[in-house]
Amino acid sequence: MSSSTCIAPQRPDPAVIAAQNDAFRRFACLGETPTEPTQGRMVVTQSMCEAGDGFVAEAIQGVGAFDTFEPENDPSGWHDFGSVTIRGETVFWKIDLYEADSEFRFGAEAPDNPATTMRVLTIMMARDW
Repeated sequence: MSSSTCIAPQRPDPAVIAAQNDAFRRFACLGETPTEPTQGRMVVTQSMCEAGDGFVAEAIQGVGAFDTFEPENDPSGWHDFGSVTIRGETVFWKIDLYEADSEFRFGAEAPDNPATTMRVLTIMMARDW
């Protein structure tokens, strides 16, 4: 009789991913240079663009400055979602992690590896959710 041993996959460190997500978000929104290169892009929804003069810029600034992460709004500890209020409107933001060479078809296999992970920061009106 043979025995088999299951090896659990190594889980990425949430603190590493949170730091990478924060650095990317601050770079994309505030222009703060990260300590290590991070691949990614930022997109905003059509309703954000239709919200009026300067609204998108205010929302991007608010998203970049966001730092209120609690267990209730960040259960995984990845700092990948938040909301801000701009001119009385609730704005959500979300960072999704993709495998860098997958054309955004596959989730990142090693989300804590910035060389193989592509981040997409989406900023949207809460009503778009």
